[in-house]
Amino acid sequence: MDRRQLIYRGACAGASLSLPLARLRAEAIKKTGLAEVYKDYFKLGTAISTKTLSGENPSMLPLIAREFNAITAENAMKWSSIHPSHDRWNWGLCDKFVNFGRVNSMLMVGHTLVWHKQTPSSLFIDRGKLISPKKLYKRLGNHISTVVDRYKAYIAVWDVVNEAFDEKVGWRKSSWYDVLGPNFLSKSFEIAREADPTAHLIYNDFKLENKKKQVFAIQQIKRLQKKGVRVDGIGLQCHVELDSGKPSIEQLEETIINFYNEGLQVHITELDVDVLPNAWTYRDQHINDLSEKADKLNPYKDGLPKKVGILLAERYEELFRLFIKHRDKIPRVSLWGTSDDETWKNYRPVVGRTNYPLLFNSKQQPKRAYFALHKLATDS
Repeated sequence: MDRRQLIYRGACAGASLSLPLARLRAEAIKKTGLAEVYKDYFKLGTAISTKTLSGENPSMLPLIAREFNAITAENAMKWSSIHPSHDRWNWGLCDKFVNFGRVNSMLMVGHTLVWHKQTPSSLFIDRGKLISPKKLYKRLGNHISTVVDRYKAYIAVWDVVNEAFDEKVGWRKSSWYDVLGPNFLSKSFEIAREADPTAHLIYNDFKLENKKKQVFAIQQIKRLQKKGVRVDGIGLQCHVELDSGKPSIEQLEETIINFYNEGLQVHITELDVDVLPNAWTYRDQHINDLSEKADKLNPYKDGLPKKVGILLAERYEELFRLFIKHRDKIPRVSLWGTSDDETWKNYRPVVGRTNYPLLFNSKQQPKRAYFALHKLATDS
């Protein structure tokens, strides 16, 4: 299958949420995964963890192969993992990722070429001092061209730059920005385009429904376009909360339309639904060190209550109704993980919590939300 062909596509479900989970399972077509039932709408993807790629979770890959037709490496392709020092490259897990995608004829997304996190601090140092722009451009070019060239026959889509903007101050302050200023954005896309002229190149970020951040992102992409630098798509991470107003469907819809009107395909890139109380005030702390607040911040450590499972299913359903409505603008919807045991939400922002943001539980069994999405696609 030509990898380019993978990029493009040429009744009341709410009542079902009250049915027993066993009946929902029985009504689903068990041999038909979600990717198959959504094939006429968009590619359906997931992120594959380093744990899974390392072989520590052997049952995960068959599950992914059955349910999805697009994959992203959650961490294996980030700079610190694939290129931890100037003369060292770690290709093993990335090669496994690509081989799995090839065997299963999947759309593969390279994530991510440039980010302010999970990047070696030594990258920005030269002889004990902050590196010069000229030398950093050289290192940037070497990294992007080497990675893209190695996989250009297989990886059709790249998250070129990740999270370069801040909803409060415009440009996120980072080592990239400190040395290169805003030009690191355009340069990254230029290098990636030169390495693979036919690749689909994306700018990826979170909270782009925030109006100030959205306007700034559009301004910067227009600036690139005026310089002749092509950006093909925008990645809306969509780390949403269970509360239907955080963000609202109306906010997300406006965001999708606004970016599409700028000539960008809109990828939903890191979808999950946080069911726990907001805990960013306690960022990077361990739940065991928050004894007085532990029960409030981690209320479902013994299992997800049925009523919360129903709310989770309803939230996923309203999101996918939106995505189906705008399927002409959305080539791909990717969840940020497959089962709850591997979700980053168990250690971010607070370490040691038990979250339930995905479609499969910690035993890799489909949840009520899974069956709601299956029914939505088959009924639409």
